[in-house]
This record gives sequence, structure tokens and C-alpha cells, in this order.
Amino acid sequence: MSDETLLKFPCEFPIKVMGKNEITFEKLVADTILIHVEGFDPGATVARESKGGKFLAVTATFTATSKAQVDAIYQSLSKHPSVLMVL
Repeated sequence: MSDETLLKFPCEFPIKVMGKNEITFEKLVADTILIHVEGFDPGATVARESKGGKFLAVTATFTATSKAQVDAIYQSLSKHPSVLMVL
């Protein structure tokens, strides 16, 4: 995996995570990011239901300090069975 990136760290980084609309999904996203981002504010998440209410999209914005950190968050979220997609 290349270490090249167009981002300049540290930077504010929004990540969108989509999954089934379960009561604990937003907390799952925040807790996963907290593992990788010291001082992450779980209140910095915004959740939006799909039109039919079956799915939930959670956008979390955090201060990213490196490409490795961002990659680790993507990998952790992508591995979780409740997560359908990470953008």
C-alpha cells in the first residue's frame, strides 16, 4: 500500500459509514473511531436514515493525524458485520 496522499496532516476528515438501521449502529461507528482517535467527540457524528428507514448513514468528522490512522479506521469499520459500506 502506498503512503502517497493528497491530504496534509493533521486535517479534519469526514468519514461516512452505512449499515442496517440498528439502534446501536451510530455508537458502533463512534466507538470504533475512538479506538484510533484520542479525544474523538462522539457528538461529532450525524446520522441519516434511508428513505425507507432500513439503512442508516453515519458521517463522523475527526482530526486525522496520518494516512495510516485513516487506513486503520477504514479497515476496522469495514470488517464489522453491521457495516455495509465505508466512504
